[in-house]
Amino acid sequence: MFARSARSRRRGLVAPVALGTAAVLTLAACSSGGSTGTSTTGGGSPAAGSVSISLSLQNPDVQTADPATWAIVKAFEAANPDVTVQVSGKAVAEHLQDLTIAAQSDTLPDIFWVYKSTAEDMVKANRLLDLSSILKDTGVGSHLAKATEENFTAGGITYGVPYQGLLTGLWINTAILKQHNLAVPTTFDDLLNVAKTLHDAGVVTISDGANQSSFSCWSFLVWLERFGFSQKVAGLLDGSQSYNNPDFLKMYQHIAQLRDADAFASNVSTQTYQQAVDQFVNGKAAMLDAGVWASSAIQSSSIASDVTFWKGAEFSDGVGNQNIIMNVASAPLVVDHRVANDPKKLDAVTRFLKFYYSDQAQQILVDNGQPPVTDYKAQLDPSKQSALKAALDAASAPGVSSPVSQPDLLVPTAVANAMYDSIYGVIQNQLSPQQAVDLVQAALQSK
Repeated sequence: MFARSARSRRRGLVAPVALGTAAVLTLAACSSGGSTGTSTTGGGSPAAGSVSISLSLQNPDVQTADPATWAIVKAFEAANPDVTVQVSGKAVAEHLQDLTIAAQSDTLPDIFWVYKSTAEDMVKANRLLDLSSILKDTGVGSHLAKATEENFTAGGITYGVPYQGLLTGLWINTAILKQHNLAVPTTFDDLLNVAKTLHDAGVVTISDGANQSSFSCWSFLVWLERFGFSQKVAGLLDGSQSYNNPDFLKMYQHIAQLRDADAFASNVSTQTYQQAVDQFVNGKAAMLDAGVWASSAIQSSSIASDVTFWKGAEFSDGVGNQNIIMNVASAPLVVDHRVANDPKKLDAVTRFLKFYYSDQAQQILVDNGQPPVTDYKAQLDPSKQSALKAALDAASAPGVSSPVSQPDLLVPTAVANAMYDSIYGVIQNQLSPQQAVDLVQAALQSK
């Protein structure tokens, strides 16, 4: 499932992040007809004269797993007592499947989280509302990064807005590195040396969890970018470029090198993402593959004062600029086109979006360990949010830049799943690097 300090920030998603991901939400609901998940609001029927809107996210328990969004919804309802927001969700795969079915029957939720590629299919089928007027009339558009708005525009329609941010990389317990006379790495060779040294000392280098969380390989999606994914993605999608190319093959060979250096926990295939987090915060791994959304768990742990955030390894044999960090908008929130047919519902949705991107709501994101997705300058207490500050500082370091989007958000769902499986397949020594690139290429050819 995808914040900034009070310091000067670059306009746009250099300040936003989060999500995560890595975690991902779903907006399913009792909307004007459709439902893609079980409601988690507990709210009853709206009172006479009021209006109900549905919000469907990619998480089966939004209140617990995404407290930032939940808090924003509750604050919005408090400020708009005539509007009830019915929040629902399912796990990502189920959520996306339900949305695809709902799009076919034209029964989508009012507002929902969805992959960019799926959203653009819905645009072609005239299922989404053009948000251009809402963004202009509410002033929200002037506070979003231009690149973000362009990224969620297709066929002349601005169909989405950033749900949260994705600021991903590796969290590092510097105390473990110091204990073994190691510095925070910069290059892949540095990382490989760290892994070999820590393995000899019986310490896990990178905590990852493939079980029920195959998407939790965020730092390796950044690796794809360092081997030219942005330059290749158009060709991958139109068939003129193959995923089985020398650059991507080299990337997977580097993952195999890291695996052979015993960088990963022996139980990487059986532990979940949450167990990987627990492994790290309990001091049993030097690094955690995650994003800014993990900052709250880290902050509440005993290792918080020793943790920093690393954008990941740079490669001498990589493609293009290596000084990059994944600090992008997560998959977007979109609005069902039928909302435009109901003036009261359209007004309620417009007010919700205006509130979601207000300074008040963006600070709620920060208070819950996530960065703003607008140009809002976050109010952050460095002593109480040192982990979040470390991630934000890494994203705003001199010379660092970010791609427009995370690789898996630019391809169809089946291809994204193949990308996750290919990465974890090599990590678990179930796939060779060649088999890994072939697996994703086969998914591309079947899309």
